Amino acid sequence: MWKRKKSSLFFAALFLITLALRLCHSGLLWADEDYHLAAAIQTLHGKLLYRDIWYDKPPLSALVYAAIGAPSGWLLRLFDAVYVLAVCVAIARLARALWGEREAYIAAAALAFFLSFDLPASIIPIAPDFFMMLPHILAVYCAWRARPFAAGVWCGVAFLFNTKAVFALAACSFLTWRALPLLAAGFVAPNLIALAGWRNYFDQVWRWGLAYAKSPIAEHPVLNALRRTLDWLGFHAALVIGAAYVAWKERNRATLFLAIWAALSLMAVLSGLRVFPRYFLQLLPVAVLAFSRGATVLFSPGSTGASHVGQAVSPANPRRRRAVALTAITLAALIPLIRFAPRYILLALHGPANWRDASLDLDSREAAAWLNQHKHAGDTLQVWGYRPDIYVYTRLPYASRFGDSQPLTGVPADRHLTDARPLVPAWAARNRQELITATPTFIVDGLGPMNPRLAITRYPDLSAWLAQYQPVHRTALAVIYEIRVPSAGPAASTLRTYGRRNRTSSD
Repeated sequence: MWKRKKSSLFFAALFLITLALRLCHSGLLWADEDYHLAAAIQTLHGKLLYRDIWYDKPPLSALVYAAIGAPSGWLLRLFDAVYVLAVCVAIARLARALWGEREAYIAAAALAFFLSFDLPASIIPIAPDFFMMLPHILAVYCAWRARPFAAGVWCGVAFLFNTKAVFALAACSFLTWRALPLLAAGFVAPNLIALAGWRNYFDQVWRWGLAYAKSPIAEHPVLNALRRTLDWLGFHAALVIGAAYVAWKERNRATLFLAIWAALSLMAVLSGLRVFPRYFLQLLPVAVLAFSRGATVLFSPGSTGASHVGQAVSPANPRRRRAVALTAITLAALIPLIRFAPRYILLALHGPANWRDASLDLDSREAAAWLNQHKHAGDTLQVWGYRPDIYVYTRLPYASRFGDSQPLTGVPADRHLTDARPLVPAWAARNRQELITATPTFIVDGLGPMNPRLAITRYPDLSAWLAQYQPVHRTALAVIYEIRVPSAGPAASTLRTYGRRNRTSSD
């Protein structure tokens, strides 16, 4: 009874701390989450992913957000905190299965810490890399407990969040190699069920994804990958110390598997040589687990660092060793804490107004505020650029299949502020021909003010279509166009909102 009460209090404290931190960001949306929220809103409008909506990610991120109503504000941050809690509970169960109770608490606490103090934005949005973490951990847990079919199912679920889950499947295969057919059957089952009815899935997720993967964003991708890996190891030096200690002291099935799992997870991070910080979320669970065991061995009273192969390694001065290790881990943990924690305080006290990282979101809020004042039932929106937060703030339907300009210009969002070279020019041109069959009420060019070479006005094949629209509002980073409608007066046409208001008043 006491154990259960203590566990409940521990996880309740983790949840409340996480929720308090995330609520500091309740007034913001991040680019890694709003794309999936926008797609979720479209499904709530009755559209189907891949058929009615261009969506270049596996389906579950959008579908999970749709299932909870695609919220923003404090409700979204409440969901974040609940999901973080679920991930921490899962890592605790895996650590308990590998070793014991103490490792479970350390792993959960360390994971909660690094899910709050890990990225420059001070928050890790729940997007495919993060969504995959829960089924990833559960898959390994089931594999460790010799449940290959369940492990395969969780790998399949993870794959429907992020295709890099194939590396999690590979890790599980080392634990269930005697039952690989069951593991494979479990993996295939959710994918067959989930993908049976989706057209265009392979074009949007795989064809576009492969074109993207073949075009590294950095000039020297190998050096960039090495630099970002070293940066991550530096910011997670506390985990590295604990993991290095357990690798040195213990040689057993658990540590051998952790080494294999870590190598596969690092391969997943480095695949494609893009290595964005969020990719390291695939490596974080195994690093946290290794740290939890290393810290337990280091700080257990009377610990001699005995290995599980019967070899006792007694340090000359255990007390001094523990003091030095504790100091090193504490100082290492202060690196991300000092770097990222002040942002939570500043946001809570002053909001995001003077924060450069939030400037695009604030501009989108301004554009959305104008649209919300002028929209009517049945209106639709076409955003040019990568500004899915505008859809979230307005909750307007997509006017076409394309919620952003990536498939229309062929230029990925990770470079379209500075580059204008398309990856797939012919495919993008065909998509633009499809776009001109749509008649959105509003068009927001959220890219042209930042990169004039990719402004919507620079495409000759869109000029006749765009002539139906007139600029009606500008923000610092966006231009809003509104459709003209035929007029009975002397002018050839008038703005849709003006005409509608006149019609309403005359009625």
